[in-house]
Amino acid sequence: MKTRDVFIKLMNYIGKYRFLLLVSILLAFATVALTLYVPILFGQAIDGIIAAGKVDFGLVSGVLTKILIIVLICSALTWIMNLINNRLTYRIGQDIRNKAIEHMQVLPLKYLDGHTIGDITDRIIADVDMICDGLLLGFTQLFSGVVTIVLTLVFMFSKSVHISLFVIALTPLSFFVAKFIAKHSYGMVSKQTASRGQLTGLTEEMVGSETVVKAFSHGKAASEDFRKINNELYDYTWRATFYSSLTNPSTRAVNSVIYAGVALFGAWLIIGGTLSVGGLSVLLNYANQYMKPFNDISSVVTELQNAFACAARVFEFIEAEPETKDAPGQLPAVKGQIDINEVFFAYDPAKPLIGHFNLHAKSGQSIAIVGPTGCGKTTFINLLMRFYDIDSGSICIDGTNIYDVTRASLRSSFGMVLQETWLQNGTVRDNIAFGKPEAADEEIIQAAKEAHSWEFIRRLPQGLDTVLKDDSLSAGQKQLLCITRVMLYDPPMLILDEATSSIDTRTEMEIQRAFDKLMQGRTSFVVAHRLSTIRNADIILVMKDGHIIEQGNHETLMAKNGFYTKLYNSQFAKV
Repeated sequence: MKTRDVFIKLMNYIGKYRFLLLVSILLAFATVALTLYVPILFGQAIDGIIAAGKVDFGLVSGVLTKILIIVLICSALTWIMNLINNRLTYRIGQDIRNKAIEHMQVLPLKYLDGHTIGDITDRIIADVDMICDGLLLGFTQLFSGVVTIVLTLVFMFSKSVHISLFVIALTPLSFFVAKFIAKHSYGMVSKQTASRGQLTGLTEEMVGSETVVKAFSHGKAASEDFRKINNELYDYTWRATFYSSLTNPSTRAVNSVIYAGVALFGAWLIIGGTLSVGGLSVLLNYANQYMKPFNDISSVVTELQNAFACAARVFEFIEAEPETKDAPGQLPAVKGQIDINEVFFAYDPAKPLIGHFNLHAKSGQSIAIVGPTGCGKTTFINLLMRFYDIDSGSICIDGTNIYDVTRASLRSSFGMVLQETWLQNGTVRDNIAFGKPEAADEEIIQAAKEAHSWEFIRRLPQGLDTVLKDDSLSAGQKQLLCITRVMLYDPPMLILDEATSSIDTRTEMEIQRAFDKLMQGRTSFVVAHRLSTIRNADIILVMKDGHIIEQGNHETLMAKNGFYTKLYNSQFAKV
């Protein structure tokens, strides 16, 4: 993304606070104007000290009093301006983060699956922080710097046209230095932020899966991967820092040349009688004031380059292609008849996965989906929930095409229990009532008893008010809470994807009875590897390579002596 495009996008966010921006600019103008008036007063005081015994004490004391008042006013205005700049900057950062989080809710799973959690987190948190830091410096120093340059030239021309033209003639040196630094710094910072995102992603993966890493003795290889990316980050950071560090010495060198030139030129004018000593002190002060903003602006430009590099990553995320637009319809009261006709789907167009998929399930039936790993079982669930969109065909619920209704109305009709458990940072109550926040404690406890989770919940330190941490519960207990959540939600249709994979055999039998009760009168889809758990299903879909190769109930499929029979017998074969 080009720097100009990033700047335009940032201005769209800044434009919301144009009033604060205008006030900040006016305060910068007033502060700089008063600051530049101080050297004139000092010049007057110097000219009032003519020689020994010839000092105009009245003039000097009056000038010093004015200087004190101006300094106090400038301090107050600068304090107010900094408050406004801070408010402006962090409001913009807040807006960008809110926009990123909102957009994440409408991004397709295809995008999220293609990026690490660490990289996405880095864009929303660290990169936005960098944007705020760059903008704060920009608002604080850039405006003041530009105003200082313009007003200083005005004051300088009022004192000496020749010296002013001399200073202007040497100004391009500063622009050349700033351009050289900015050009090289931006490229390094872009690579630096990308490497940091990779490092954050790898770190999160390793920390989150430390048990697996240790179990497979992958620590050395993981450390080597980390070291490789970390070395790249070091290299890019070192180069970016190197170019950034050139700013101060380079611009100061240019400043010194100009300052020395003004001193020599001014001394020559004093000898010629066209300039006073006080006038030269004013011009030297202005020469320093004139070049100082170039030094500050060069530093600001470097920080802004960092901010723009981070903003490019954030805007790339915010502008990523969202899910296809929702249809305006709402799914009516669901009975649960499912009709799937000639559905085709592929994650990669070059590698078809599901083809000629057909299913007709009556309301209240339980449909089990079995097959070898990678056959498309979970993919079918993703298509049913519209986590992914089909390539062709149709999926209808009670005769309504799911693409004619909103995703929210479709998904609210299903209750899901997945193999991978998810619990939020909160109390047990919050996690169980996630889908039904208004539920009373009596309802939560009843659902917990039905899901056989109440026994361990009541033994927790604060019961339902216990705040869960990563190591608070075992894998099985976490899954029981997820099952309880669905029990409480009481949806018209169910999806159970290896819902009891982390439950012991005895508890699984009790849970199965609870599920049987929950599934009564509800259309249910059950993905299972343990075929003993789905013997009572009304329809068993046997999938292989994305196709339904067999369909029927347990007895019918066993009588066929086909692929299902081999799968079933393989789980009960005597060793």
